[in-house]
Amino acid sequence: MNEEFYLHIFEKQGSIEPVPSNHEIADWAISLMNLLYPERLTTPDYSINEIKRMFLKQEKELTRLLNATKACESFNNDHIVQSFFDGVPELYRKMNTDIQAILEGDPAAKSEFEIIRSYPGFLAIALYRIAHALLKNEVPIIPRILTEYAHSITGIDIHPGALIGEYLYIDHGTGLVIGETTIIGNHVKLYQGVTLGALSVEKYMRDIKRHPTIEDHVIIYSGATILGGETIIGANSIIGGNVWLTKSVPTGSTVYHQSSVKVIETKDNK
Repeated sequence: MNEEFYLHIFEKQGSIEPVPSNHEIADWAISLMNLLYPERLTTPDYSINEIKRMFLKQEKELTRLLNATKACESFNNDHIVQSFFDGVPELYRKMNTDIQAILEGDPAAKSEFEIIRSYPGFLAIALYRIAHALLKNEVPIIPRILTEYAHSITGIDIHPGALIGEYLYIDHGTGLVIGETTIIGNHVKLYQGVTLGALSVEKYMRDIKRHPTIEDHVIIYSGATILGGETIIGANSIIGGNVWLTKSVPTGSTVYHQSSVKVIETKDNK
């Protein structure tokens, strides 16, 4: 490598706006989850005063993260932190509806403890809900870092800007994508490989709704792709596996993919 390349890297350092490490940001969110769900810990044994102290510690850590983020330097970070933590009881309530949806919807789920401790779908949803709450408080960068952390460990990609109702059930979930302007109602079930995406990714569309709306009590099976900001999946619909949709379907629809079947003859069959 030549001297010009080294100089480019050196100069680039001066243009970077400081942000705490992704590891620090993820650790804060996971610590908050561990406090909300002591089932995630080995031997939790906290007094009421200790729980209060730990929540205060979480508040101080979030304040530190915001103060260390260049993009937040002109914000009232104390107010943002207070607003976020005032909303934590409601955040916790919504997370509990997601646990209940998985427990009631997955025959393999034996207990809430199992879901909290081991289900990637719940982890991805919970981190999304934390990230979305921060985004609603106009926190930049950090929400996306949180959902990308969830993506990296679960394979589930949920943009923090998506609007998601209660009782979301994600089964398996690997390869699931939920775009930024997606709207999802209550009691929706999503399986692995589902894409709720945009028809176009042109930059001029950044302020336009470009991802679909999924109404209440919809089930979308594995591999289905639903695209477009004007696409609405009506309530109580079932979208089968591998379906490709770019148009709305009315309430109570059943949409499925029908493919031709090829029979491969082998020597053993002759």
